[in-house]
Amino acid sequence: MAGQCVTKVELTVSCEHLLDKDIGSKSDPLCVLLMSSSDNKWYELGRTEKVQNCLSPKFAQKFMVDYYFEIVQKLKFGIYDIDNKTIDLTDDDFLGELECTLGQVVSSRKYTRPLVLKNKRPAGKGTITISAEEIKDNRVVNFEVEARKLDNKDLFGKSDPYLEFFKQTETGWQLAHRTEVVKNNLNPTWKAFRIPLQSLCGGDMDKPIKVECYDYDNDGSHDLIGMFETTMTRLQEASRVSPQLTDHKRSNYSDSITSSVVKAYTFLDYIMGGCQINFTVAVDFTGSNGDPRMPESLHYISPQGVNEYLSAIWSVGNVIQDYDSDKMFPAFGFGAQVPPSWQVRFPMSFPSISTRIEGVVEAYRMCLPQVKLYGPTNFSPIINHVASFANQALQQTTASQYYVLLIITDGVITDMDQTRSAIVNASRLPMSIIIVGVGGADFSAMEFLDGDDGRLKSMTGESATRDIVQFVPFRQFKNAPIQALAQSVLAELPQQLSSYFALMKLKPPHEPSAS
Repeated sequence: MAGQCVTKVELTVSCEHLLDKDIGSKSDPLCVLLMSSSDNKWYELGRTEKVQNCLSPKFAQKFMVDYYFEIVQKLKFGIYDIDNKTIDLTDDDFLGELECTLGQVVSSRKYTRPLVLKNKRPAGKGTITISAEEIKDNRVVNFEVEARKLDNKDLFGKSDPYLEFFKQTETGWQLAHRTEVVKNNLNPTWKAFRIPLQSLCGGDMDKPIKVECYDYDNDGSHDLIGMFETTMTRLQEASRVSPQLTDHKRSNYSDSITSSVVKAYTFLDYIMGGCQINFTVAVDFTGSNGDPRMPESLHYISPQGVNEYLSAIWSVGNVIQDYDSDKMFPAFGFGAQVPPSWQVRFPMSFPSISTRIEGVVEAYRMCLPQVKLYGPTNFSPIINHVASFANQALQQTTASQYYVLLIITDGVITDMDQTRSAIVNASRLPMSIIIVGVGGADFSAMEFLDGDDGRLKSMTGESATRDIVQFVPFRQFKNAPIQALAQSVLAELPQQLSSYFALMKLKPPHEPSAS
């Protein structure tokens, strides 16, 4: 699952006011970067150069790190005063270190923190600053294509043309894009589409591109109408290009192509450009969970202090919290009766905002003995509640706010029709929904809400604008490392966020490359 949102991030390190360990001169600092492995052991990723005689170094050597949104990637930056030529750092003076996550760095763009010694005391006035930049070619080509006087390949009716664009590789032509089929038309105009420049020509504007036009047949024996080769340079020399399609027999029909190369913002562009992810947790307190005091209850907290609800909150919340600047997470329960009003949807903490994910966990523990587990299992009120905030964000002129709702539940939804409508409505908003199913119930209804097999529709037949629901049953991860659940449920979130803002043509609040 970890491969779905990987990109290269370049980290640049500088320090200020380092400790001076040298007599008669200044320290000669070097930075070493360590990363924590899945079994919590530190291993070295790389080192910068040594900067001679300097207490405020700017290191030229950069660190290249694979970035995964859905994993908490722990980093440790160590600063040493190098006084010899050995590789071993244990015989060099230690000037301080910083432990953080890669998520904290990329969400800050410029991450400045005090250095600490091994005993966690301040390393004098020393500070470290880490700047992150995504390494990518994020240009895309916008195409508008039409064709005129295509050959008719059908005996009855007219051709049903579609186009295929190919990238040239060392081993031959590789398909980069296929358009939709335009039925029964010899003068088709295809819907506007975009192809990443990397996929089309590897970023090389002079690399050959091949375009083929076919007549679609249901039996798969599509007939070639014509083809041509070109380059992005040629396509851009004129705002509108009309290359001739050839099929080696005739060439009196042509395509008209309008193309433009534009920047496509990635998930990291939005995050590093100032977009905030607002995280809300909703916990199922319906009676079907069982009496929390009994070991068979899904809400029973074991002697080790855990249950499936707590594990889900920890796993997902630990990743999300690095991308929320105020670290204030609304936490709600539903399906219980709460004194004195006995309302069914309620804030788990009073006030209902919990600081960091530890606050959500504590709020859950505190409210558990005070509520009466009841019913029904209604999702639509909490979805509509978060959607009301996401709806306000529609007024934004930049991609500044995105909302994520985590619902943890034990079973069958009571208000399926209303939930479907709520999700369809929310699909037009800057919002994603994660559902984690705990216990051993039949979760087929949840899988229906996760639109991987086709677009979810409301009872009135209205389709979701995009797939915003990700469902996983917790039982699949019972024997897996705690981070595995987060990897699974968060793998689709970066694409959901970036595709939404691209659809709305919203840019990050500020350019990620800006200082």
